[in-house]
Parts: sequence; C-alpha cells; structure tokens
Amino acid sequence: MRRVVVTGFGGVTALGQDWPSIRARMDRGETAVRTMAEWERFDGINTRLAAPVLDFSIEDRYPRKKTRTMGPVSRMAVYATERALADAGLTDDPVVKGGRTGIAYGSSFGSPAPVLAFAELMKEGRSKTLNATSYIQMMSHTAAVNIGLFFGVTGRIITTSSACTSGSQGIGYAYEAIRFGKADVMIAGGADELDVTESAVFDTLFATSTRNDRPHSSPRPYDRDRDGLVIGEGACTLILEERERAIARGARIHAELVGFGSNSDGNHVTQPQAETMEIALRLALEDAGLAPEAIGFVNGHGTATEWGDIAETKATNAVFGERMPIHSLKSYFGHTLGACGALEAWLGIEMMREGRFVPTVNLDAVDERCAPLDYVTGAARPLDTEYLMSNNFAFGGINTSLVFRRV
Repeated sequence: MRRVVVTGFGGVTALGQDWPSIRARMDRGETAVRTMAEWERFDGINTRLAAPVLDFSIEDRYPRKKTRTMGPVSRMAVYATERALADAGLTDDPVVKGGRTGIAYGSSFGSPAPVLAFAELMKEGRSKTLNATSYIQMMSHTAAVNIGLFFGVTGRIITTSSACTSGSQGIGYAYEAIRFGKADVMIAGGADELDVTESAVFDTLFATSTRNDRPHSSPRPYDRDRDGLVIGEGACTLILEERERAIARGARIHAELVGFGSNSDGNHVTQPQAETMEIALRLALEDAGLAPEAIGFVNGHGTATEWGDIAETKATNAVFGERMPIHSLKSYFGHTLGACGALEAWLGIEMMREGRFVPTVNLDAVDERCAPLDYVTGAARPLDTEYLMSNNFAFGGINTSLVFRRV
C-alpha cells in the first residue's frame, strides 16, 4: 500500500496567512471574532458575531480573465492553493498539469451573492444581474473547479460539499486516491466565505452566540456558559504526495497522513450521535494500524453548540479515556464551515512539529455534561507526540477523523 505525505501548506485565515503570524496572535490570546455592525439591518437574525478575513484581495494579483468565474470562496481557495504549491516546490513542476495530480476540495456552498440573480428572475420574471458566470460562482463545487482551471489540473477532481466536513473529507479522499494509485499528487482542502445567510442557518436553530456586545468572549467550546457558535471564513490547501515520489525529488515533508475514517449517523439531520462518532474515530485508528494509546493529542471539532460538544466529547472519551488532551481552534477563528477541517489539520500539524499546542480560548469551566477529558486551557501545552488526530462532524450526521504522523 502506498504511503501519503504532506509536502505543502497554504491558508487564508482571519488571524493571518502564515503559521508564525497566526501563532503569535494565538499566544497573545487574540481571536478574530468581532461584532458585525453591518448586520443590524437584518431583522430576525439574533447574532451579530462573526470572524471575517479582513483586507484580503487578489484583484491586483491575477488578471480579470482568470478571476471572472470566481466568487470570494474561490479566490481564497485559489490563493491558498498557490501558496501550498509554492511551499511544496511544485509551482512550475510538470506533474501539476500532467494528469497524475488531482483535486479533492470542498465548501459547504459556493458564493451566495449570485443566488440573488436567480431569485430576482424567479420573483420578478427578469434579472438585471444574471450572467454567464453566476452559476459557476454559486455552485457548491466552485472552489474545486476554479482551482483546476487556474492551475491547469487534468487529473481527477473529487468535490466535497458536506458542510463542516468538506475540508476533512477532501483531505481524506485525496489520501485514498494516492494510496490506491489513482494519483501521485493531490491538491486537498476546503474553503468557505462569510455571509449572513450562513449565520442565519444556525440562528434559526438557536445555535448561534448572541454575546453581541462581547465579541471576544465567544465562542466558548466545551464551556458551561457557551451559548452557540460563531461563523468565520477562510481557506486552506494541503498538498498530498506519494511518499517515495516526494523523497526522490527532495521535498520537505511536513507530516505523514496515516489514517482516515468517515461514516454517517444515519439518524437525524442536526442531532449528532456519539456512538457513530466513536466508530469514525476507531475507523481512522484501524486505517492507521494504531492503538488508541498511540495518539497524543486530539484536535477537536468543538463548535460551542450544546449537543455537538457533548456528543463529540463522549465519543472521544469512549475511545481514549480521560487522559486525552484536546482543544478547539474554532475558539480563535469561529466556525469556518467547509474550511475548518483543512485549517485545523494544517495548524495541528504545525503544533505537533513544534511540540506545543495552544489552549481553547474562553474555556473557563468545562460543562459537566461533556465527557471527562484533558481540556487544554489557560496556556499553551508543551507536548511531544508522534501522532495527532483531527476530527470534524457535520450536518446530516457526517463524521470524519484524520490521523497524522510527525516526520
């Protein structure tokens, strides 16, 4: 069976676009959450909190001909991919266009703005803004398609649009494509842009935080006083590569991806099930050929929603017991939806390599209904581990787990 390594990273986050910048802000306890004054005009939406990426633009970087099919989600994804390919040393490598490089990339939706053109057509019988690129920008697989077009990728494209597991499924399916010989290199990850409609989805379920006058006190994953999630945005691309190929070309290897598990609750669209979450974690361990004791840290999903946090921690405890250190990076970036699985994998690998894991911000008192685990709070935790597990769970009961090995 072929082995799969990570040779490139590239990300766009609300706390920066490179690990040193992000780490410095995390060490200061900073989060990207702010009050969105521009949302005051929306009646019926209770939350005013979000974690936007500020001052991001590629208008002067790429020609209009290249960007006309891109909404913000695609622009972030393409830029993250450009950085990842450069980090991997593959920017001008013929392998990218040679048919043995593929894409596995996801978002929970495309860009919402072009939807208005179709709504206008349906409601008014005409549309002044509908054009030839409206659908391309709004379709759920717009990020994957635009990455392929921009970089001339001719291998297989796997499009993952599974809400909060879009990015982690993209990485997992890319890993399987290389492992089973269908590709040598895969561009993997996820992206999502911030829009009030995404917050509205969770607001209607009473799952958003309404600490609107205290933006830096929310979200509060696993905390007794949490009141819901905060939506963020961003993009992250990992370059996965067949190990022997990477070694032969002298690539810098960031980590090895050794296990992937994914399954479905098969029960309820919005009520997570600890039992099937647990199975997903065990599937990843089985795929990696590891016992639970081998994992030294869990990068949790930690959305700060009541039943999500409870179910996730029960599943984690069932596999690892009380000893497992865990944190949630959503406390810094908010819930970036389709991007979170890739962003959290990237930053988790960086922390594993440094032997130091940041705490969950705003976790002051663990909810007694959450299962007992070693919740990292207060300050960064020095920790030497060879294996990291990164977990994500999505609407519809979709569960994913990735296991990375330090190189």
